[in-house]
Amino acid sequence: MENSMFSSESEVRDYECDMQGIVNNSVYQNYLEHARHLFLRSKGIDFAEITEMGIYFIVTRIEIDYKFPLRPGNRFRVDVRMERVTRVRFAFFQEITCLDNEKLCIKAKVMGAAMNPEGRPIYPHVLEKLFPDLS
Repeated sequence: MENSMFSSESEVRDYECDMQGIVNNSVYQNYLEHARHLFLRSKGIDFAEITEMGIYFIVTRIEIDYKFPLRPGNRFRVDVRMERVTRVRFAFFQEITCLDNEKLCIKAKVMGAAMNPEGRPIYPHVLEKLFPDLS
């Protein structure tokens, strides 16, 4: 992915596949979510800690283009890039690439926001670590 901010690698486990022998479409969202959490941790933002502080990161929309299926044993990379979209919304642009053949498997855009315990959108100070020039 061009301008990737973070990458993580993993391997497809047998139980993640459907009867066709390919990764079930819902499992890709787990891969994407795990990479987003690792990305945030790499920037000093611990998902569990901010939740305890009453800051709730939520997904508001997901767009996924399925390009090529992963199969059991395939090694893959998830690339993550994050952008601030509005004062309170942000987007993760993610790609999953099969490392066995360098084929693009998934291209996704995950829109998110942060909410307070009352369910109102907020811009928490922890995001300043990601977007210091937009605070």
